[in-house]
Amino acid sequence: MFIVMTQTLENYGAHCEDGKFSSGNAYWKFKGGDTYLVEDLDRPQDATAFIAALVMENDLGYKEYPAETMTVAEWEQTLPDDAGEMQSSRDYYLSQVKRVSPKTVAVLSDRHAQTGITEEELAVF
Repeated sequence: MFIVMTQTLENYGAHCEDGKFSSGNAYWKFKGGDTYLVEDLDRPQDATAFIAALVMENDLGYKEYPAETMTVAEWEQTLPDDAGEMQSSRDYYLSQVKRVSPKTVAVLSDRHAQTGITEEELAVF
């Protein structure tokens, strides 16, 4: 299992101008992204390609792409150590993970993702 994080970009230049680099109207800003727990794949490159197929967009006004892939254990090390506290950041991050698998996603869309992972599940990975 792997964690794949995506990055999104929005072209503010496409809102009121043509948004193209060639005309000097491109103005890209980093936005958010999502965190995916990819199950049922054994290689990080397969997990990355699966998420690319699931969510990747590349148009004049918006882009989303896989930005980082790591094991679940590596990702867990990046989480804040405040579990159980009131308004825990760690609990929030765990609740936002989108769980996907090529075995259960019939149509490639992240709308079919199960959301959230518990501390107990994280300990098993």
